[in-house]
Amino acid sequence: MKNCNFCCESMEQNITETQSVIYNSVFDEYGIPCKEDGGLSLLMFEFCPWCGKKLPNSQRDKWFDELEKKGIYNPFDAPIPEEFKTSLWRHSENLTENVSKPLKK
Repeated sequence: MKNCNFCCESMEQNITETQSVIYNSVFDEYGIPCKEDGGLSLLMFEFCPWCGKKLPNSQRDKWFDELEKKGIYNPFDAPIPEEFKTSLWRHSENLTENVSKPLKK
């Protein structure tokens, strides 16, 4: 999986093979799909369920903040830049700080 650093083999297997865990590269979030809403939302993980390692902080709030700096206040009603549809926005030179830090094994 592109732009994803796995903390352990079990996490990698559950994301890539069984797909029981979802990794959202846009927000740098890990979780399992919520069945009650048809899998649209995630039950978020702060720690890996297999090795216990702290996972990266979600970048969801920062994503919205960066869009607001570009004058986009409602990304559901306005077109968003292509880099904000992937993890590229977190690595952009236009950010005042790099918000993505890779996991260390």
